[in-house]
Amino acid sequence: MSVLSAVLLGLAMGVVFGFLLEKSRVFEPAVILGQLQLRNFLMLKIFLSGVAAGLVVIGALVATGLSGLHPKATLWTADIVGGLILGAGIALAGACPGTTLAQVGVGYKDARFTLAGGLLGALTFTYLEPTLRPVLLEGGAGKLTLDKVLGIPFPWLAFGFAALLVVGLVALERWRPWREEIGANADGLLPPPESTAPAVPTAASGRA
Repeated sequence: MSVLSAVLLGLAMGVVFGFLLEKSRVFEPAVILGQLQLRNFLMLKIFLSGVAAGLVVIGALVATGLSGLHPKATLWTADIVGGLILGAGIALAGACPGTTLAQVGVGYKDARFTLAGGLLGALTFTYLEPTLRPVLLEGGAGKLTLDKVLGIPFPWLAFGFAALLVVGLVALERWRPWREEIGANADGLLPPPESTAPAVPTAASGRA
């Protein structure tokens, strides 16, 4: 595949991902913060659905020999520290790197500052990486994958985990239906409780 083809393919996949992200409303700050606070589970359902679908597709590609696995090395320090910093940033901004672009696209003005901060952080890390590299690369376990640890062929492991995820998603949806969490007519923002929602004056009350 040429560089141009790879770029065009990446752009096409990004457009599809952004479209589905917007339609699922997972980019909404209220949905993201609600998931982190365990008040709603819409974000978890969407992401686990993507993981299950990805496991089926990748497992099929590996099983048929159309693709192989190219895992990255496990680096305990980098993974843990990076995960904590990313999680803190998501909680503070109500957005992750992917959802920030969707928020900018739909017109959230504060998302522009989140995007600018992310770009500035990436630029800062570029200059600090030579100094941080010896620390971040400590405690690595190499290319550690679950199929090698358990001694199970990856396709079977992928299909099995996908089936478990589907069962878990069905149970989660029955416990917390998404329509009840965000409201039947919600545009993605979680509706306020009825007890705290301001009363809308009617014509009759206005005349009184």
